[in-house]
Amino acid sequence: MDENLILYEEEISRIDKVLSRLIKGAEAKCALLVDKDGHLITRQGFTHSLDTTALAALLAGSFASTREIARLVGEPEFSVLFHQGKRDHIHISLVGERTILVVIFDDRTTIGMVRLYAKEVGDELALIFREAKEKAKKSAKPISSDFSHQAESRLDDIFKD
Repeated sequence: MDENLILYEEEISRIDKVLSRLIKGAEAKCALLVDKDGHLITRQGFTHSLDTTALAALLAGSFASTREIARLVGEPEFSVLFHQGKRDHIHISLVGERTILVVIFDDRTTIGMVRLYAKEVGDELALIFREAKEKAKKSAKPISSDFSHQAESRLDDIFKD
């Protein structure tokens, strides 16, 4: 997701449906979509027992440190991470330039199934982001030169001695 991309309710609703399908298909517990700055974009599934705000920030930090590790070993970036626990496991994948897809699952499913669905969903999410970006470009109105001139003149008036 680009720096200035804004997602509206329509896009979030589409994203939520895609994440719900991921959870059902992969038999995962929950899925989160986080931006690289650590902000939670949306979540689906059983997240009531999780501090999703803190989790989003920590996952983004983990991804940032892994990016540096990749750089040190000569890779541009590791696009998929996997953390295996005793009960729960986390699959983390990069979607686009600025978004991280997080899937939390247990032993009811396999990492292979989660990876398969995460890849499919990642492609769908990237499409949603591209469409949102194009929509924003079309609806953005350029600032007229007349407005710019008026604003500049007004600022000059304000800051004159």
